[in-house]
Formats: sequence, C-alpha cells, structure tokens
Amino acid sequence: MWTSGLYVISAEKSHPHRSLSSVMEAALKGGATAIQLRDKESGKQALIEKAYALQQLARSYRVPFLMNDHIDVALAVNADGVHVGQGDFPLIEARKLLGKDKVIGISTHTIEEAIEAEQYGADYIGVGPVFDSSSKDDTEKEIGVDGLKEITDHVSIPTVAIGGIKLSNAADVAATGVSGVAVISEIVTSDHIEDTCRRFTEILTETRERDV
Repeated sequence: MWTSGLYVISAEKSHPHRSLSSVMEAALKGGATAIQLRDKESGKQALIEKAYALQQLARSYRVPFLMNDHIDVALAVNADGVHVGQGDFPLIEARKLLGKDKVIGISTHTIEEAIEAEQYGADYIGVGPVFDSSSKDDTEKEIGVDGLKEITDHVSIPTVAIGGIKLSNAADVAATGVSGVAVISEIVTSDHIEDTCRRFTEILTETRERDV
C-alpha cells in the first residue's frame, strides 16, 4: 500500500494541449508515488477508458492508481483504490464493495473528521486545503501548516496534505510530519512536469532527513 511521497492528481482542463496519459506519465517518470484520476465531467464510458489507461500506466511504474469518488469505475478497471470526499460515499460501504485489499482515502478538514476516518477504516486521509487552491471550486477554508500539523498529530494512519501546495511551500508542509503531499496545478500546468516532480521529491526527502 502506498503510504508516502508525491501523490499527483489529474486536472485535464489545466493542460488542454497535452493528453492525460502523457501528463501523468511525465509525473511518474519524475517520481510520483501515486496517481489519481479526478474527473467530475466525463460520462461513465469515458471515465472507464481514462481510468483503465491510467491503471495500466501506473502498473507499469509499479505505483498505485486511485479513482476519485467513482467506486463503480474503480471496480471496473481494478484500480488500486479510491479517494472519496466528505459525504460522497460512506467509508464502511466503500470497504464492503472494494474489499480489504484496496486503498481507501478520504478528504478531511478537521480533527474530528480525521479521527472518525481512522476509526471507520480509512487507509489514509487527505488533509486540507492547506493553502488557497485554484484547482477545486468547492474547497473549505484553508487550514495552514499549523492546522495541518494539528490534524496529523491526532491520527496514526498516513496523512496526505492537499491544497495550494507548491515548490515554494513544500518544505514547510513536509516539516509538519505528513506522509505525503498531493499536488495538482503546480505539476500538471508545468512546462517541465518531470523536473517539477523530481524537485518535489527532493524537497520531501531533504526535509524528512533534516527532521530525523
């Protein structure tokens, strides 16, 4: 199971002149340790086709592929897991459908949500938004690195920071003790995706080694 590192989430609208697969493969070449398909607009068949392509791609790099929200699509392509939002799908029901071997992550914004997610069997939690984010229209109020650390300190399962994470603030985020960072815009809009991912990975590694 993936527990740490750089988690890259898709955002096709942000790279209209590059294919989804080419963007995500560049991220994998740069060291992404997990990828997620997040698509709120495509129809079911298109979602399945995209998910299948990314699942095969992720498998070739031996990293997990997770589907955002659509458990039926995750099952159809044998994804490694799913990520759900608060109120999207009950964790207990997701586990019944996916089985014990699939990864289930859930978005959290408060200590209470994080503790509840752990109690109900989440494999990891997404925590945020840490900073203001342009990638999602429905985000909660930003929690900052102090809020991120507070939530991280209250759970024992892996925590993944998300929301406005850039190369310029990645070290501060990593210093909170999170297991990983989820990045959208800073990577998928980059002219040099592979290099950007490598730099994120370097920052995460350097911060962890410094804080040991």
